[in-house]
Amino acid sequence: MKAIIPVAGAGTKLRPHTYTQPKALIPLAGKTILSIIVDQLVDAGITEFVFVVGYLGEKIQDYILKKYPHLTCHFVQQNSREGTGHAILLTRNVVKDDEILIVLGDTICEGNFQELINSPISLLGLKKVDDPRNFGVAELSDGGDICKVVEKPQIPKSNLALVGVYKIKETSQLYDCLEKNMLEHKKSHDEFQLTDALQCMIEHGVVFKPFKVSNWFDCGRKDTLLETNAILLSKYKLANNPVLPYENTIIIPPVSIGEGCNIKNSIIGPNVAIGDNTVINYSIVKDSIIGSFSNLYEVVLKSSLIGSDANIRGLSQSLNIGDNTEIDLG
Repeated sequence: MKAIIPVAGAGTKLRPHTYTQPKALIPLAGKTILSIIVDQLVDAGITEFVFVVGYLGEKIQDYILKKYPHLTCHFVQQNSREGTGHAILLTRNVVKDDEILIVLGDTICEGNFQELINSPISLLGLKKVDDPRNFGVAELSDGGDICKVVEKPQIPKSNLALVGVYKIKETSQLYDCLEKNMLEHKKSHDEFQLTDALQCMIEHGVVFKPFKVSNWFDCGRKDTLLETNAILLSKYKLANNPVLPYENTIIIPPVSIGEGCNIKNSIIGPNVAIGDNTVINYSIVKDSIIGSFSNLYEVVLKSSLIGSDANIRGLSQSLNIGDNTEIDLG
């Protein structure tokens, strides 16, 4: 079995960070979005990966080859971003007729991936959501099979969202449906969707069962990324890892602090992830993600997403405050 991970998107909802860094490499709970996905699949027994790269793809390739030299990795270039269906179709010559597990590059979810991989039938990852209009949506038959999938319907007939995890046994049928949709120029929301190819397979008799995930984390926007960071920091119990005694600094767990950091006279946490070789002095940081090789001096940050190689200097204040005084420094 091969795992396909499409990571060619530009990550427009996370700009300006994704102007210089692929969304999949944004730090999250001491790792990156991509490394969390790959580690999860490696733990389940997958050793061969196909990465569909495009925007800043050389950074993803360098990262994977350096971090996972023991894996068999293929890189397929998607020069024009025409949707997930187009991205998967580009992998046909690499995959051939092997079974595949597709995990979208911004999808972090929890479930029994060993069961998913060993399933004798094709499975689609599903999770109930409050508002399914922004997702692919699956409808179930009375027998529990997936009888229909629709991409971002305006009037959903189900609250079961496709989470971006797909176990496909009928690989040749998938590629045939993808190619058919491309030739017929069948698009949804101006893109060639993987969802439309799955519906094509269903109409041709392929049986899909639901794979229900226990948790599904959104990494597509700043606010949900920070929320996911906080959840994963607690889950990974990084607070129990040894923390260096930083000078005159209070650490409030859970936090993740990279190697080579120089932190003084500060309060860090809770829910903070800091990249390698970052310098922080006279600052308070909570509920934030800070990249590597950044410098923070005299700042108070909360709910912030700071990229790598950033320099932030706050305003130094000298105050002499009497009783019953209220001051808002903004």
